[in-house]
Amino acid sequence: MNHQPGGAGQPWDVAVIGGGIVGCAIARELSGRELSVVLIEARDDVGDGTSKANTAILHTGFDATPGTLESRLVRRGHELLGDYAARTGIPVERTGALLVAWDAEQLAALPALRDKALHNGYQHCRLVDAAEVYRLEPHLGPGALGGLTVPDESIICTWTTNLALATDAVRRGTRLELGFSVDTVHRDGDVTVLGAAGGATVRARWVVNAAGLGADRVDALFGHHRFTVTPRRGELIVYDKLARPLVQRIVLPVPTARGKGVLVSPTIYGNVMLGPTSENIDDRTATGTTEQGLEFLLGRGRALLPALLDEEVTATYAGLRAATENSDYVVHVDAAQRYLLAGGIRSTGLTAGMAIAEHVRELLAEAGLDAPARTDVPPPPRMPNLGEAFVRPYQDAELIARDPEYGRVVCFCERVTVGEIRDALCSTVPPRTLDGLRRRTRAVNGRCQGFFCSAEVGELLAAGTRGDATGAAR
Repeated sequence: MNHQPGGAGQPWDVAVIGGGIVGCAIARELSGRELSVVLIEARDDVGDGTSKANTAILHTGFDATPGTLESRLVRRGHELLGDYAARTGIPVERTGALLVAWDAEQLAALPALRDKALHNGYQHCRLVDAAEVYRLEPHLGPGALGGLTVPDESIICTWTTNLALATDAVRRGTRLELGFSVDTVHRDGDVTVLGAAGGATVRARWVVNAAGLGADRVDALFGHHRFTVTPRRGELIVYDKLARPLVQRIVLPVPTARGKGVLVSPTIYGNVMLGPTSENIDDRTATGTTEQGLEFLLGRGRALLPALLDEEVTATYAGLRAATENSDYVVHVDAAQRYLLAGGIRSTGLTAGMAIAEHVRELLAEAGLDAPARTDVPPPPRMPNLGEAFVRPYQDAELIARDPEYGRVVCFCERVTVGEIRDALCSTVPPRTLDGLRRRTRAVNGRCQGFFCSAEVGELLAAGTRGDATGAAR
C-alpha cells in the first residue's frame, strides 16, 4: 500500500516541486510505486504557470534534434500521452500539420526536415508541391511554394492534460500542497527540509525539481549554478469559432533556431489560434500582451491566412516558456543530495511530460531510491470533455434526462452547464478561482469573456468553495 508519513516528524519519500504538466506527471508516476509523495506548487492551482498557455500541440517529435534527450522523450511521450488521453477522455483531434515554404530558402530546407523526421523515427512526412498545399489549405495566402505534411501532429487540451495527471496523482495517494513557494533548503541528517515564507516546511528523503520558470532558482538553493532560465514570451491571438472552417490542420512555418515561428492552428475548443511570438524577457511574471507583439502577429496572419483577419477576435494572451542556454532538456540526478533536476523543459513538455516522468523514475532508481511497483493502483480518472468536436453535456439528451442540471446552460458562449460547474467544484482537485474554473469547464472563456455569465458563475464558485456546490446548483 502506498503509505503516508505517520506524523509531523516523519518525512515524505519524495517531494516534487512544481504543479505543471511535468511535475504532475512525475508525481503520478512515483505514486504508482511504494512511495509517499507530496506535490508542491507555489500558486493556488495546478497548471497555472507555463503549462496553461501554450500552442497545445501533441507533437510527433519529427523536427527535434536527433539524438537528444528531448527527441527521445517527445517521441515516447507522444505514444504515452496518446494512449493516456484515450483512457482518460482528454480531448485530442488528429488534424495533422502542414509546413509551408514561402520562399526559395524555406523550400530548399524541406527535404532536410523530412530526413530529420526519418532520423527521429517518424516516417510519415511527405513533400508536396504548391498545388497540393492549396488543395489541403485553400484559404492560405498567395505565394506558397511547397510544403511538408506531418499527418500525426494533433491538437490537445493542455488544461485537461495537466488536471488529469494531477487528479490521477492525488487518487494514487499524492498529497497536493498549493500556495507553497520554496524559499529555503537545508539538510537535517538524510532528510531535506523545504521551507516557505511564514515558516511552513516540507520534509522529504528525495526531492525532484520540476519548477518550470523557477527551476534554476530552486537548483541554486541546492548549491548548483548550471543553467539560467530566460523567460521567453509567446503572445497569441484566438479567433472566434466562426473562423474554424478557414483552416483544417496545423499550419506551421519552416522552423528556425529561434523556434517554430508563427503558426495558424485550430484549437480543441473550436477556435483558430495565431501565434506565438518569441521574445526573451527578464520578468518571470510578464504574461500580458503587447501592442508590438499583436501588430507583428496581425502582419504574419495577413500573409498566412488573409481571411482570418476579417474574423472576430475572442481573446489574446501570452505564455512564458522556460528557455535556457542549453539546447536540450536538463535532467540530472545527484545521488549524494538525493535530488533530481528536471529543468529547461520547453513547450514540448506537454507531449513529453509522461515520458519525462518515466525517465525520472528510472534515474531515481539508479541513484538508490528503492520503489517497487504497487499492486493496488487505482484506475485513471475519466475527465470531463472540453473538446468542441465531441459530445458535450448540453448535447447529451440521456445525461440531461438523468440530471437536468446538465441541460441548464450558464455560459452561453461556450455552452457550459451548471452540472459541469458543480462537478468541477466537487472534483478531486477543485478550483479555487474563476480562472481555475475556466480551465476545468471553459466557463467565461468565450467571445464575451465572461461579460454575460461571470456573475452567476462566480456565485456558483463562491458557493462551491464554501462546500455548498450542490445546493448552489439547485
